[in-house]
Amino acid sequence: MPPEPGLNGNTLRQVVHVSLGGDRLRVRLSNEFGTEPVSITAAQIAASDGGSAIKPDTDQALEFDGESAITIPPGEAVLSDPFSFNLEPLSNVALTLHISKISSDVTGHPGSRTTSYIQTGNHVSAPEMPDAAQTEHWYIIDAIDVMAPDSAAAVATLGNSITDGRGSGTNQQNRWPDELARRLQNNPHTQHVAVLNQGIGGNCVLRDCLGPAGLSRFQRDVLNQTGVSWLIILEGINDIGQAKGAKAAEQVAQDLINAYQKMINQAHSQNIKVYGATLMPFGGSFYDGPEREQARQKVNEWIRNSGAFDAVIDLDKALRDPDNPSQLLPAADTGDHLHPNETGHRLIAEAVDLSLFIIEKENS
Repeated sequence: MPPEPGLNGNTLRQVVHVSLGGDRLRVRLSNEFGTEPVSITAAQIAASDGGSAIKPDTDQALEFDGESAITIPPGEAVLSDPFSFNLEPLSNVALTLHISKISSDVTGHPGSRTTSYIQTGNHVSAPEMPDAAQTEHWYIIDAIDVMAPDSAAAVATLGNSITDGRGSGTNQQNRWPDELARRLQNNPHTQHVAVLNQGIGGNCVLRDCLGPAGLSRFQRDVLNQTGVSWLIILEGINDIGQAKGAKAAEQVAQDLINAYQKMINQAHSQNIKVYGATLMPFGGSFYDGPEREQARQKVNEWIRNSGAFDAVIDLDKALRDPDNPSQLLPAADTGDHLHPNETGHRLIAEAVDLSLFIIEKENS
């Protein structure tokens, strides 16, 4: 939940990092998990100038069906009207909302790894908010869509806390999907590729843990996203890590394999290529245990050798300690032996073959 002074009647400024650039955008706001309407009297977007500051000459008001105010019913989301905005690739933008009414159940994202600012009253166009309360969470905002050329496309990254950015630096925008986006932008052959981070910390594939299960959110977070041509699946550690006993761990491994196959089939039905990432080591962590390690090995064996995925990204190989393969490489470990640190996030991104995102043109 938001810290004092809370969101009701106040201004919320949130900074987000984009991958692809463009000159025409739309913003999606969500009250999907709310039980009451959310009313927004004003919404603005501007280039971030660091911290709570914006670049005032870029400040742009959002409209919804031509109106500056919008009420979002519980369980629903809204798209702004498309608007002109000079969005630079890999830039940070600030989304500022004045919220006149908020649901007691706030739709949000706990693992923002980015500071948000809450200021009493209506200050949507304030150049900066030095007196604002600060919190490392996002609320209400859901997505920024960029109108891009037909040659552009997106890769969705479906995952848990590792994809969400646990272990990356606060306000550094160096989660592994961010690092991948930088690599894609720095390669002239892949500058057309956007990266959609669909990671939720504490998420499971098979059942609701933190956030809806990967299987149940697959339609919303992958199939319903705009312009997705590729999908990277890096999820399953929490399912395995929470299995109690050898029989349960073995069953979870098989259920994960079945779930991956189901997601692959659904993605392929929409012409989305699916790349499977092997599960990284967790030896020495609170998930450690011989039956769970056996389950991880079973899942990784299937990812590598089943032929079900269009390609394999072997993160287990890239981040394991060669002297102790059941554990993370020490230089990539936050210290909890489960989550990669900033070096680890960079190594994950570097393990992704960029040629997977080059669209071969058919010979005419």
